[in-house]
Amino acid sequence: MRTRLIRTALAAALAAGGLVTTQALTAHAAANPYERGPAPTQSSIEASRGSYAVSQTTVSSLSVSGFGGGTIYYPTSTADGTFGAVAISPGYTAYQSSIAWLGPRLASQGFVVFTIDTNTTLDQPDSRGRQLLAALDYLTQQSSVRGRIDTSRLGVMGHSMGGGGTLEAAKSRPSLQAAIPLTGWNLDKTWPEIQTPTLVVGADGDTVAPVATHSEPFYESLPGSLDKAYLELNGATHFTPNSSNTTIAKYSISWLKRFIDNDTRYEQFLCPLPSPSLTIDEYRGNCPHTS
Repeated sequence: MRTRLIRTALAAALAAGGLVTTQALTAHAAANPYERGPAPTQSSIEASRGSYAVSQTTVSSLSVSGFGGGTIYYPTSTADGTFGAVAISPGYTAYQSSIAWLGPRLASQGFVVFTIDTNTTLDQPDSRGRQLLAALDYLTQQSSVRGRIDTSRLGVMGHSMGGGGTLEAAKSRPSLQAAIPLTGWNLDKTWPEIQTPTLVVGADGDTVAPVATHSEPFYESLPGSLDKAYLELNGATHFTPNSSNTTIAKYSISWLKRFIDNDTRYEQFLCPLPSPSLTIDEYRGNCPHTS
């Protein structure tokens, strides 16, 4: 009887102390099983690499249909389970090398990333949108890393006409969890059909796809009820997304984590809305996010 009383008292003491923390952590993990990696900090989202070691594999254009092949970057370890995935398209006349820096940078934060080549370098946005979706289908159904991917957690990104293609892909496939057009170009200026949380990135010095006729109307035409944001880079050009850029990376990582992984730990970097700075000319959006 005395032993039972001691055990009961010990259990109560543990519940009042460390055990409560353990249960809280377990409950938190159960509430969002998609969280990957340590709790983020300003320095962790600005770092050139995240916490995951990254491997890569090349996909030949001869082995796929619907797009031009590419490179898959993925977390080397499978200890944390499956990951969300993102396909990224280059722009007009460009190859995957122009957006290759995003591959390891995003993958090291806990995503499978597919930087693709398009069928031809002259493909228009609607074609690039279809190719992004074809790349995601290959990635999740046929690729050598398909077992590492959660097929319900997918997103798209793209530069220039690839950014226009990103909007096309999101319009065509509402199940996508995130879309990020980077200095996007498209003759279609209105996107009220999109249901995917979308971060539109423009550049104040863009003369190829000026924000006044591209990124801004893209953003403004998105449904008011949608989780959306507009980031205008300060001192930037149409081609800024073609080189490693901390501002693009930190907000892209935060957006992908928040909406592909439903990881609210990253909400702090998106809401309250970031203020203008040496690298941000303007940031608009709806806060708090509800998706």
